[in-house]
Amino acid sequence: SAPVGVEQIRAIGEWEFLTVSDEEIVDTVRHGFFGDDELSRIYYGTLRFGIDMSKADEQSVSVKGDSLSVRLPAVGLLDDHFIDEARTRSFIEEGKWSEADKAALTRKAARQMRRRCLTPANLKAAKENAQRQTEAFFKAWGYKHVKVTIGN
Repeated sequence: SAPVGVEQIRAIGEWEFLTVSDEEIVDTVRHGFFGDDELSRIYYGTLRFGIDMSKADEQSVSVKGDSLSVRLPAVGLLDDHFIDEARTRSFIEEGKWSEADKAALTRKAARQMRRRCLTPANLKAAKENAQRQTEAFFKAWGYKHVKVTIGN
């Protein structure tokens, strides 16, 4: 089999190693002269952890006979747009709320999801999956010895 080069690695694009689904209830209250307005919404998100392989460069791969050494970028969130807007539901909507108000609430939900899901444990699990799957990928290309380094 032909040696695996940087181009084959880049061609993979975004490689997902862990998916975490989350739901967050976010609310806001506006105190007014005639009473309070309240907006409570539930947001659903799917956070995908992986590596953007297109960022691999010429220094990423070295081959010596049946041994391959590969250095990959760090595991991270593949997409910042992880909230499923179509599934977002208001369950309390008292008063008038603008699109800007709702957008601010969506940003707050995204921050909560990041806090809950971008944990050291999830990043570690994604990195371990990346290590295992990348090793298997290159062994399938015929390399007997594969060393995978992820991140710095």
